[in-house]
Amino acid sequence: MKKIKILAIVGSLRRESFNRQLATAAQAVIGEQADFEVLEFADIPMMNQDIEFPAPQAVSRVREKVKEADAIWFFTPEYNHYFPGVLKNLLDWLSRPISDSEPQVLAGKPAAISGISPGMSGTGIAQDHLVTLISFLNMNVMNTPRLTIPNAMQQVNGQGKLELTASKPFLEKQAEAFLRFIQNRK
Repeated sequence: MKKIKILAIVGSLRRESFNRQLATAAQAVIGEQADFEVLEFADIPMMNQDIEFPAPQAVSRVREKVKEADAIWFFTPEYNHYFPGVLKNLLDWLSRPISDSEPQVLAGKPAAISGISPGMSGTGIAQDHLVTLISFLNMNVMNTPRLTIPNAMQQVNGQGKLELTASKPFLEKQAEAFLRFIQNRK
């Protein structure tokens, strides 16, 4: 049986962002149950129809990663009650058809959403906006459970690294649910 491929998209480009650390924690929870890769996309240019065809090499590379994945797991921060512009830019590129004969790469992909923030919302508002967009892009969204972790600093060790305490069982529950969700759509 082919192993499930999960592509994690982190909505922050910062190397040690809380959401990148959360994605790493999710990868550890998934373990050998699936292949899990964090997408690197810092080299994606701003969406510009003047350079859309042929797509820049970085965009083509990212599209291939998405096409190869069985599912997408988003990890988003919340900036001003919204998901970050870098994530919106990436989704703008991924939402465009590749060519006249090849459609966009997100349609039909199972998607899960998690997020952690230093504030009280735990990224819930940003996640709601993200669900609106990826639903419009025809992704197959697992609406429950979603993971929203507020007050990130309460789960950070003395070295500034995320150590999930109270939130770890919720991440484990979401990972289990997402694996089932993906399997049921294959």
